[in-house]
Amino acid sequence: MALRLGDTVPDFTAESTQGTIKFHDWIGNNWVVFFSHPKDFTPVCTTELGSVAKLANQFAQKGVKVAALSVDSVEDHKKWINDINETQNCTVGYPIIGDPERKVANLYDMIHPNAIDNMTVRSVFIIGPDKKLKLTLTYPASTGRNFDEIFRVIESLQLTAKYSVATPADWKPGQDCIISPSVSDADAKAKFPKGYKAIKPYLRITPQPNL
Repeated sequence: MALRLGDTVPDFTAESTQGTIKFHDWIGNNWVVFFSHPKDFTPVCTTELGSVAKLANQFAQKGVKVAALSVDSVEDHKKWINDINETQNCTVGYPIIGDPERKVANLYDMIHPNAIDNMTVRSVFIIGPDKKLKLTLTYPASTGRNFDEIFRVIESLQLTAKYSVATPADWKPGQDCIISPSVSDADAKAKFPKGYKAIKPYLRITPQPNL
């Protein structure tokens, strides 16, 4: 069955380039980006893994751990990391999980019937500290992911988890937010000391609360 938003993500134990991972224990109290790749030594994936490596400090500052998965072996992953570091001018410091038997890929529905050669598609799972699925994105094998967008979504998820706000279309960190409809006008005055502007009764804009 496909995972749905709000589901507790499946736990698993698997080998990775950084040793054995017991997934729920590894998550701990962190946010997680868990993303899959069709196979090792593929061009688009090489650029993606490099992009994530370059964002390592930004992810860490936000309390986000990153793990990748490919259905090849850990031994192949380690060889591939050398290529990634060389060609992308980076240092891959996060684990790449080996899944040659496709147990995790099937557990997370990463293999789609219409995917080429029945390989994993480019799935992204953002998981909260509560082990629940907060967001999924699925890309075709031909299109590389935009990790700046994934990082932007994490910023929104963390903000909206703490405050009674939503983020509007094309929102970027620091920009105005929308007050949740469940918050009354009276409560909004107390909850949002920076004030708000009511464009419509259901559309109230407030400066971004401070994380």
